[in-house]
Amino acid sequence: MASSWRKYETRKRDPNPQSVALLVIDLQNHFSSMAKPILHNALTTIDICRRASIPVFFTRHVHKSLATDTTMLGEWWNGDLIIDGTPDSELIPEIKRQVNGSDEVVEKNTYSAFHNTCLQEKLVEIGVEEVIVIGVMTNLCCETTAREAFVRGYRVFFSTDATATVNEELHDATLMNLAYGFAYLVDCDRLRRGLLRN
Repeated sequence: MASSWRKYETRKRDPNPQSVALLVIDLQNHFSSMAKPILHNALTTIDICRRASIPVFFTRHVHKSLATDTTMLGEWWNGDLIIDGTPDSELIPEIKRQVNGSDEVVEKNTYSAFHNTCLQEKLVEIGVEEVIVIGVMTNLCCETTAREAFVRGYRVFFSTDATATVNEELHDATLMNLAYGFAYLVDCDRLRRGLLRN
């Protein structure tokens, strides 16, 4: 059965390796069961971007304290938050091994990787004009980051096979909305063809 988002995918484009960055969103132990089915594709995407000399940014969703650092998420998720310093807050081991000394690990405490973080400043500093988004959750942190990137003037590429959420219905709903109004959809094969032409 064809994916429901394909009819909204009317625009196609490849990222420009000279001006794109990869955003690896929240691939942490807290989300390991959700991330497991896409982990191979996430690692493949990171490898493709490394081979194309594309900068990679990782995010960790963490809260310093339930008492002082919960934003609206504390209410929405009934206090079920990721507290910094716990095993759940750490990057999944396979992802953690991908982080090298030149990579930025951005800590955030809400869905957007841009809100109250250094991400925008770091992207501007290195001349980034486009972002590729992978990680979890498709419909929360990945989607919010993609939408905010678009609003801030970045060209957005959103992975269909290296993002995941709690079910296919929510995943597909995000892909439909992003394809319609915010992002070019990509997968590992498309990135490989578009970024590793030589």
